[in-house]
Amino acid sequence: QVQLVESGGGLVQAGGSLRLSCAVSGSIFSANAMGWYRQAPGKQRELVAAMSSGGTTNYADSVKGRFTISRDNAKNTVSLQMNSLKPEDTAVYYCNAEIRRLGASWIDSYWGQGTQVTVSS
Repeated sequence: QVQLVESGGGLVQAGGSLRLSCAVSGSIFSANAMGWYRQAPGKQRELVAAMSSGGTTNYADSVKGRFTISRDNAKNTVSLQMNSLKPEDTAVYYCNAEIRRLGASWIDSYWGQGTQVTVSS
């Protein structure tokens, strides 16, 4: 089965940085789009950043210029470098990947368990 394991979350002061990483394991043929979502208390889950297998990126307006997404297609990993963090960035961050498994002709969407990011003022 396909699994997504996240790491790098934690507590940081405003203005600081964190780097989130997500490793995808399993019998994978290819990973298409990969990205990060977040959900703060009382809010809906929202897209933070995503990248296609070809390198096209998409960022939420609130994080442009501060966050950078990257991926290693050979290792099926995706990372999110978060700089100049603000208290409003506090949320649970989820890794997401659209994956075609070996032997399958279709694509499924997979989610990590989430990692807490807390930014103090």
